[in-house]
Amino acid sequence: MRKYIYAVVLIFSILFGNAQTPTQPIAPTNPNGIKILHSDFIDKNQNEIPGAIVFTGNVQVEHNGVRINCNKAYHYTDEDYVKAFGNVSLNQGDTIVMNSRYAEYNGKTQFAFATGNVNLRSPDSNLTTDTIYFDRSIQQAYYKSWGTIVNKENTLKSKSGRYFLNSKKYVFKTAVTVVNPQVTIKTNNLDFYDNSGHAYVYGPSTITSKENVIHTSKGFYDTKNDVGRLLDKSDIVYNNRKVEGDIINYDRKRNFAKATNNVKITDTINNLIATGHYAEVFRNVGGTKKDSMFITKKALVKTLVEKDTMYLHGKKILVTGPQEDRTIRAFNNVRFFKTDMSGKCDSIHSNYKTQLTKLIGRPVIWNSDNQMTGDEIHLIGNNKTEKLDSLKILNNAFLIQKDTLGEDNYNQVKGQFLYGKFRDNKLYEVDLIKNTEKIYFMYNDADEMVGIDKGVSSSINMQLENNQILELTSFKQILSDTYPDKDFPKNARRLRGFVWRIDEKITSLENIFPEEEKAIDEKIKAETQKKEKEEKKPMDVMKETTEYGKKEVKKEPSKKAKVKSKK
Repeated sequence: MRKYIYAVVLIFSILFGNAQTPTQPIAPTNPNGIKILHSDFIDKNQNEIPGAIVFTGNVQVEHNGVRINCNKAYHYTDEDYVKAFGNVSLNQGDTIVMNSRYAEYNGKTQFAFATGNVNLRSPDSNLTTDTIYFDRSIQQAYYKSWGTIVNKENTLKSKSGRYFLNSKKYVFKTAVTVVNPQVTIKTNNLDFYDNSGHAYVYGPSTITSKENVIHTSKGFYDTKNDVGRLLDKSDIVYNNRKVEGDIINYDRKRNFAKATNNVKITDTINNLIATGHYAEVFRNVGGTKKDSMFITKKALVKTLVEKDTMYLHGKKILVTGPQEDRTIRAFNNVRFFKTDMSGKCDSIHSNYKTQLTKLIGRPVIWNSDNQMTGDEIHLIGNNKTEKLDSLKILNNAFLIQKDTLGEDNYNQVKGQFLYGKFRDNKLYEVDLIKNTEKIYFMYNDADEMVGIDKGVSSSINMQLENNQILELTSFKQILSDTYPDKDFPKNARRLRGFVWRIDEKITSLENIFPEEEKAIDEKIKAETQKKEKEEKKPMDVMKETTEYGKKEVKKEPSKKAKVKSKK
């Protein structure tokens, strides 16, 4: 029996004489090389794995701050290289943990390779993919196959990506999608900062939410706070409104956007286009009076009116309210122009529901050859026909019409109030009320002057055709005379308060803008052209990103000695 036991022991010693269970870490030949801290079994048989020691069972490997755990490992001592198999876990302090079915690690280059259901976890996110390459020397991990990253707010997918551990930044390439409960980002180039949730897109990109769609080729978006900054002629599309500009700052939670330089806002429902170089847009979901649009710096609002376009300019223009109750206000040196009418005033207030437009502050309207002035002018439209219906001039109403035959003759009527009616956007009847006066040049059918009618009365009615006076009738308390042309003095041919402002008349879209507004436009367009010629570069990382999570060091106030005065 003893001989049999001895024979068995001898056979086992021959077959497994090199196997042992270590109780101490195995020191590497290179003191800075890979260390095997623990394994249940060791096999030094060089015939099976030449150049490698095989470690099996609860293997623990350590090298310069990284620890690898696995079921089995091949340690190539000469190359300072490890191959790890089964439940592989690579842990680098509190920065990352990487799990996979298989991994390799080079102690000389500090380069790791992992494949098979790879999962890389950082304090802020979780990356899953098929294969990951990790270069510890530069603290970068990257993948070339499809990968998915999940953090608290977002799920990101891309065909390839790179993670920078020091800056906690992902760089994604090709078919990138970011999804969170609020927005979806699609692009081919995205930088994503893990801790802050800040995303930077390059190239054609879309950011979609329930409220709108954003198009940009260079932009920043904060996925935690739902705010963004868009560059290079980006745009935001709402259900019925589109905002474009060189620079757009956007706040999704407030439904607020601020656009700068080459701004264009298109309202498809109201047939309205606003342009300028600075705008603020607030959209209230559901359409309420909180809806607003403010625009300045060569501000212009274009509105389609019965197959014609009304152009409105003011130093500042404000549009508020929902579609059915929209109000337009313009301030400071206001001007408007359409093919058959133009005007000027200090400010305008126009409401879509009431179809009432008020011209306030030295208003003047030119309708063909007619000039109308007063303290305040009201234009009233018709909601059904969407045409101009009538006008009112309140206080100091004055209508002047250039006499087409006389060189320096002007038909003039004035009174306290003026009421006019339009047909096809042309005046066809005018009534003046209270303290009215007139000077009217009368001609026969042969266009020969037959006299000049001058007088006063309680009221005046005029009939017009093609904006020319056909008939003028005075009513009540009439004091009127007709004078031959030669007997009517030149200095008497103007009613008191006569001011012919034809040199101010807006005759084209170009002269609707004052010179100072044109100067602003030229300066901004020159800057835009200069930037377009510059080399296209990615967007600079914003301070909000670089400073994220850093605590401000508060300076303690200096302690000054307090001296108490003695009485």
